[in-house]
Amino acid sequence: MALVNMCDLLHHAYDNNYAVGAFDLVSLDFLEAVIGAAERCRASIVLSIAEPHFAHYDFELMLPAVEAAAKRASVPVAIQLDHGGSIETATKAINLGCNGIMLDVSDAPLADNIKATQSMVKMAHSCGVPVVGELGYVAGIEGEGALQHPGKMSFTNPVEAKAYVERTGVDFLAVSIGTVQGRMKGRAKLDFQRLKLLHQTVKVPLVIHGGSGLNESQFRKLTTHGVAKINYYTALSDVAAGAMRNQTKLNPQGSFVELKQDVKEAVGAEVERCLRIWGSAGRAAEVMEQCEPWVPVEHVIVHNAKRLNEQQVNSIMTEGRRLLSNIPGVRSVFTGQAIKEGEQYQFIWSVHLSNKKVIDSLREHPDYITFTHHILGRPYIENMSTIDYEDIASSGVKKINQSTDHMADVMGTGFSSFGSG
Repeated sequence: MALVNMCDLLHHAYDNNYAVGAFDLVSLDFLEAVIGAAERCRASIVLSIAEPHFAHYDFELMLPAVEAAAKRASVPVAIQLDHGGSIETATKAINLGCNGIMLDVSDAPLADNIKATQSMVKMAHSCGVPVVGELGYVAGIEGEGALQHPGKMSFTNPVEAKAYVERTGVDFLAVSIGTVQGRMKGRAKLDFQRLKLLHQTVKVPLVIHGGSGLNESQFRKLTTHGVAKINYYTALSDVAAGAMRNQTKLNPQGSFVELKQDVKEAVGAEVERCLRIWGSAGRAAEVMEQCEPWVPVEHVIVHNAKRLNEQQVNSIMTEGRRLLSNIPGVRSVFTGQAIKEGEQYQFIWSVHLSNKKVIDSLREHPDYITFTHHILGRPYIENMSTIDYEDIASSGVKKINQSTDHMADVMGTGFSSFGSG
């Protein structure tokens, strides 16, 4: 089952009146606990990496582990950047493996929020990645939530929400109806009438931030009014900390490993409890039938070059990698030279793309146009061929597109069809 399109995942929940859990991760213990809980109760999940938590771990080291866990999971999984604050961070997240983006500029004026969201949607959609926009402000009251989300709460206005969704093209809308970021003081007073009106107005799946502290009745009511994703972290943090405090009492001189030995079990139990309440348990198989696998693509370019010395080759490859690596959806770039002399092709560029949607947007990107004209368009480049491949293990499709272009043909068409078949 493994990694799937987040849009398909959440629309199944939306159409069937249940919610998928998006659980923020801060360690491998959390990651293993969340995956384990989802597999035990056969539920789809979203693994969430929140930008406010980047101060606690290296984002570039964390995401490969999250992606590896998602790919080997036996239930449908998506990976989301949560509370992304800029298009630069979102682009990096996509290039590192996220296939969902949540933009957090909800504290900005409506016009600024719309403008920032439009830019984010344009970039993410060019990579086939859905976007969660947020309108209304969910503030924190105490602890970590208050530090990361200060200020006064602002409820989502249904009229503004309709305009926001229409003008930005977001795939999902995070709304403010009375939940808080972090710990809840007392019982939450949720504005379900507002939620009902939002559900009727915007016609896209809704998202709730601040799921910790709600009771079972409130959770069930959320899912009947269009909420397809619930973000959840504080309660997981609290049960993990509680498990460590309990071990400290039992074993004051315990090592770090001994003190955290119950963390995975505690976090997993809380995740499983939520998934069963939210209605996602037992649905993994039917969800997978309706989800498109998230399949990477290799954009391969092979060519020869005449009269180049080693320094010139290194310069070309370095500049090409720099240009290609800046493009949204380009996950990595491998450049190589044939080991044996006399091979049909001397040089290769293997550009790893997040999914096949990027094939179309790639050749329209200014950096790719520069690459084709100023790197591959030089007169000493010859006998060039490009092929796009999908991962057989994920899709069962061996080759989706091929184009062979000699430089005279390519230069004559202005590269308009380079790599497009």
